[in-house]
Amino acid sequence: MRLKTFTALGAAVLLATSLALTGCSSGDGGDEGVVTTFASEPQNPLVPTNTNENMGGRVVDRLWAGLKYYDADGNAHDEMAQSIDSTDRQHYTITIKPDWKFTNGEPVTAKSFVDAWNYGALSTNGQNQNWVFSLIQGYDDLASNPPKAQTMSGLKVVDDRTFTVDLKNPSIDFTLQLGFAPYYPLPSVAYKDMKAFGENPIGNGPYEFARNGAWQHQVSIDLVPNPSYHGGRPPKNKGLTFKMYQSYEAGYNDLLAGNLDTIDRIPNNALTTFKKDLGDRAIVKPTAQSEHIGIQSSLPHFGGQEGLLRRQAISMAINREQISDTIFHGTKGPAKDFTATTLPGFNPNVPGNQVLQYNPAEAKKVWAQADAISPWSGKFEIAYNADGTHQAWVEATANSIKNTLGIDASAAPLPTFKQIRDQVHSKTIGKAFRYGWQGDYPSMLEFLTSQYQTGSETNDVGYSDPEFDNLLVQAQSAATPEESYKVITQAQSVLFRDMADIPVLDYKGTGGYSQNVKSAKLAWSGLFDFENIEKN
Repeated sequence: MRLKTFTALGAAVLLATSLALTGCSSGDGGDEGVVTTFASEPQNPLVPTNTNENMGGRVVDRLWAGLKYYDADGNAHDEMAQSIDSTDRQHYTITIKPDWKFTNGEPVTAKSFVDAWNYGALSTNGQNQNWVFSLIQGYDDLASNPPKAQTMSGLKVVDDRTFTVDLKNPSIDFTLQLGFAPYYPLPSVAYKDMKAFGENPIGNGPYEFARNGAWQHQVSIDLVPNPSYHGGRPPKNKGLTFKMYQSYEAGYNDLLAGNLDTIDRIPNNALTTFKKDLGDRAIVKPTAQSEHIGIQSSLPHFGGQEGLLRRQAISMAINREQISDTIFHGTKGPAKDFTATTLPGFNPNVPGNQVLQYNPAEAKKVWAQADAISPWSGKFEIAYNADGTHQAWVEATANSIKNTLGIDASAAPLPTFKQIRDQVHSKTIGKAFRYGWQGDYPSMLEFLTSQYQTGSETNDVGYSDPEFDNLLVQAQSAATPEESYKVITQAQSVLFRDMADIPVLDYKGTGGYSQNVKSAKLAWSGLFDFENIEKN
């Protein structure tokens, strides 16, 4: 679901939630057709261009409608787009459907899209999702510091329902990504105070805030169906309450007790029992998600050639198969590349990916080569957010590194997701860190561009390589998907050559729903197909 950096649980305290407008209590399993679903506190105010983690993203994608939307299988459908025309995949004319409105009554126009995209691209606005606009002519002028322009030259409003988009180069998946959150429109009121707007957002999607102040921080967010929505995702329920928990274990226990309707990840301690617990209400589905260890080059011993050798050695010191089997019981598997195995064009044989295989002898050899450059000192820590389900696998990873390389390696918990994300983004983390990615739209290019393109705000490791950036352009410009996949393989081989970060795990989504629910399924990205959850 277009989603943002794959988090675990954000900072949350399990508290009683308030009554939604429908009059149901979110503690009773969601009476009267309202679905209560697992969540935690979003990192930032709910602004589409700045929401790059899945706790905020799952809400944002309910509140907005874009030019396109993705169904549960990852297929793209027109939503607000009446037509998206191009003869060369570089110059586009987009016409939106008539009679769409934001929930405050303001019409959604071509300008609503163009203004929102320019806002997202402008460097002074500091939006996490700025990278998505890098395809558009004039983006570089807005992204520079200080910016050289306030609007992208490649965007032009023609009339209320029509605008044009000129890209720098042809793009094979530009139309595919138009269902991704940063491409949503914004009402004019948003620009008066974007932070305040994000606390009580006004969208045009299948749901709206149940009331002003429906986001009770650390507690819940209550949504109700938007009566003016007429797109392809009409809700089959009477609302959603995103109920915030301290842990997945607490959420799962509430699910079993009938006090929570859906949960999109089964805690580690229930992976061997949840199918028995839930029966046909248990869900296992391959999804577009991956787990990595990031190391910023400013960390001592991890810059230059020494850092490259150490990242390679650490990668080969991780016994991914054992971690997958003993901790995740087959619901996750060893990473094979920098994307996800479920994505179109995935190649399990990218040149250089042998560095992902457990190879203790080679790991020790390469570590010694790094020591010859500068002897190792100190300890190797891997930070993780303790409010998620990461402790077991991060500790196992650290132990594998410790036992293989003979160094002091350990897991380093930070209390909340927000804390670790803030430190990673500000480049003050001071240690290695776990992070993940969950698909925003079903394309390998989305995984690679967001995480490794020079200048992307979601490039957590600060990786930059002109050859890689150029290969991304070539992949976008390819005449066919098959040609694009070949270039993507070349781009990933550059990432392996430079060991941009350390891919660890590939996902199968696990989830479940309570006896209060008639039907629910995980989407291609690992989150629920929320609009189609039906209560009994």
